[in-house]
Amino acid sequence: MKIVIMGGGKVGWNLARIMLERRHEVHLIERDKQRCEKLADDLDAVVFRGDGSNVNVLEAAETKDTDVFMAVAGQDQDNLVAAQLAQNYFHAKKVIVRANDPRNIETFRVLGIQNTVSSTDIISKLIEQEANLEHMHLIATLNKGKAGICSILLPENSVLDGVALKDIVFPKGSLLISLIRGGELTIPNGSTVLQTGDELVAVSEENSQRSLVKLLGDVKK
Repeated sequence: MKIVIMGGGKVGWNLARIMLERRHEVHLIERDKQRCEKLADDLDAVVFRGDGSNVNVLEAAETKDTDVFMAVAGQDQDNLVAAQLAQNYFHAKKVIVRANDPRNIETFRVLGIQNTVSSTDIISKLIEQEANLEHMHLIATLNKGKAGICSILLPENSVLDGVALKDIVFPKGSLLISLIRGGELTIPNGSTVLQTGDELVAVSEENSQRSLVKLLGDVKK
């Protein structure tokens, strides 16, 4: 798979390194001369010096029909222009853009760049979810934060101790995918009977997580 990365900062450097380790062909665009020299020394990637929002530079980097184009420079306006050119002019098969300012995410999407990500936005959502759902550990987010994989420990005196899964009504948008008991992981089914101390791992939509925590964290009075 051929990948063109626009932006040779820390994000671009790490993305290139990871993609190269996975044996993909990587072309890297960076405008700073000294940074280009370092990238060329550090990575087995083809490095192009120039402005990634310039048509000629993108053409030289073989952006046309590339499998993936990633715009991860430090300036959102540069990322947006480069992404639009890669998508609409060079017909890259997949375009991914970094929004340094999460307030720009919706603007990027309105302008046609759907695969827009912001590390600031992702981290803030993780912090909010961890703070608001103290009994739940969020393992990973899915679908741009609209759902998550979470882990919940069944408390002592749980009202669900000794109850089979088939007799529990889970919130809509939630699915139990694994159970860890005594260090052993199992895939539960309807006949699985819960016990205090079980660690339950579930996939849950964001608006169902509070209900799921309430259900699994409920204890006998």
